[in-house]
Amino acid sequence: MTRPGERGGVLVAGSANLDFVIRAGHVPAPGETVLGRGFDTFPGGKGANQAVACARGGGVATRMLLALGEDAFAAPIEASLRAAGVATTVVRTREQPTGVAFICLSDTAENAITVAPGANSLLRPADLPPFDDTTHLLLQLETPLDSVAAWARAARAAGVAVVLNAAPAQCLPADLLREVDLLIVNEGELARLSGVEGDVAAAIDALAVPDIVVTLGARGCCARIGGQRLLQPAFSVQALDTTGAGDTFCGTLVAELSRRQPFAAALRYACAASALACERLGAQAGVPSRAEVERLLRDGHPATTRDALAAWCGFDPTPGQPLTP
Repeated sequence: MTRPGERGGVLVAGSANLDFVIRAGHVPAPGETVLGRGFDTFPGGKGANQAVACARGGGVATRMLLALGEDAFAAPIEASLRAAGVATTVVRTREQPTGVAFICLSDTAENAITVAPGANSLLRPADLPPFDDTTHLLLQLETPLDSVAAWARAARAAGVAVVLNAAPAQCLPADLLREVDLLIVNEGELARLSGVEGDVAAAIDALAVPDIVVTLGARGCCARIGGQRLLQPAFSVQALDTTGAGDTFCGTLVAELSRRQPFAAALRYACAASALACERLGAQAGVPSRAEVERLLRDGHPATTRDALAAWCGFDPTPGQPLTP
């Protein structure tokens, strides 16, 4: 694997959507109609969100491979990436429209999301650009699985670290997981991949990947890195919109790793960035600047204690201790 610092920057290969967001008192149950009180559109898509987070929140050189239709929905996505400083390789197609997501956002900052992949479904293995000046390849699962696997193999062969955010949740072939250096999942995705419900520590141990990070929403995150378990409580903020918070976490975490930061420090930075992302509407619009993250790191307060987080995960609460299953 390439040592961080031998090359610089992150390549993101993944999805780009235009998000249609309706605000409502609560997310509707099956068969229920809810009257919303506001509507807007925002650039989104897991891949594009993470690329913006790498560039704006992480402050590292970032490139992105994405696919867009030849329609009006593509323009705001490209403008957002450009404004964040993301260099793009765009596959343009008339076969499918630009991907879209329909999001209902509740007053408690919870959301329900339905995605129509559109052009994202046409990204192919051969579309991946060269790995010039790249330390990490960041992938998600909103593009074809065979393309994701091929991109991971290509990165591994080139000595580039492969980071997979295994979202949306689905079962993954073992040959893809063998190419992954760092796996990032939430609790639901962790349970789906491991087959272990209700025990974070046991589920982590059931997955044969070198390193794994589990995001835990308002609690924070935990990780198994080599022979160590790490805990990072979340930062306390007033949440408005959690859409894209996980993507902000992924992008800023990988950016910090590309900067050669210690893993514990990178987790703390990513937790701060994702907390700030919850304070604003829109996945990419909510990504904070590096200065804003550094201010929260200096002045912020944890939302929970390390001991409480350790108990939730089933981890030894002593920081920096070797992994003891």
